[in-house]
Amino acid sequence: MNKLCILLLGATCLLHACRSAKNIQTAVAKIDTIAVVVPIPPDHAKDDSIVFIKKTYSAVQKNHIDFTTFSGKIDLDYEDADGKRYNVNAHLRMYKDSVIWLSITAILGIEGLRVYITPDSLKMMDKQNKIYTARSVSFLQEVTALPLDLSTLQELLLGNPVFLDSSIISYSRSDNTISLQCNGNFFKNLFTVGDGDNLAQSSKLDDIDLQRSRTCYLSYTDYENKTGVNFSTKRTIHVAEKKKLDIKLDFKQYSFNEKLSFPFTVPKSYKPN
Repeated sequence: MNKLCILLLGATCLLHACRSAKNIQTAVAKIDTIAVVVPIPPDHAKDDSIVFIKKTYSAVQKNHIDFTTFSGKIDLDYEDADGKRYNVNAHLRMYKDSVIWLSITAILGIEGLRVYITPDSLKMMDKQNKIYTARSVSFLQEVTALPLDLSTLQELLLGNPVFLDSSIISYSRSDNTISLQCNGNFFKNLFTVGDGDNLAQSSKLDDIDLQRSRTCYLSYTDYENKTGVNFSTKRTIHVAEKKKLDIKLDFKQYSFNEKLSFPFTVPKSYKPN
């Protein structure tokens, strides 16, 4: 359960409808074979392409979710590298750039884990076994093999684009979608949005480092707009390197900018790990 919680945060590693790993890889293959990337041409059309890319990127940025606080209740399906499946409920609370608080419950609604992440540290209580764990926030990177910090993790949990910046090198259009290709510090990112609403549909990340085979596929579906925010309520995260990780997040409730508390007091009876 400890590993589950940390991996959720990482891929989360609390990053579309319910699909198996096989279906996800099929979707990735479809992107690779159908979405023909169009490099910026060397003639006068280059200016039009640059204008289009800038316009699309600007529209994506307008859909970026900003917040002070966020809370949500999530149904979470998780499959680890050994094929073990878990279904748990997660209560997520966040304060921008400051705290991620997570409570995970499973059978009979009994809380099993509570997690408290700041820019510098990760703290976790295993409430079933009465164990307390404290680590540097870099521990997230160790267990997920992803370059995560608090800010990136918050963006991932909100459904905002991650590892995407304005250095777009090419684009493609097909089947009512627009795909932007960006080469960042860590990943090549093929980021796909709807042609019209510019809402994120998927993000295919491939490691820049050719010595690694790290890939990540994120998808976003079932958007709602209850308070002026376009929010994807169903998402799937697939991470693969030496091992694979599949996570499905289904947000049942969520709210923005309400007053929240982040209780985390370790009982004296808990043993350090």
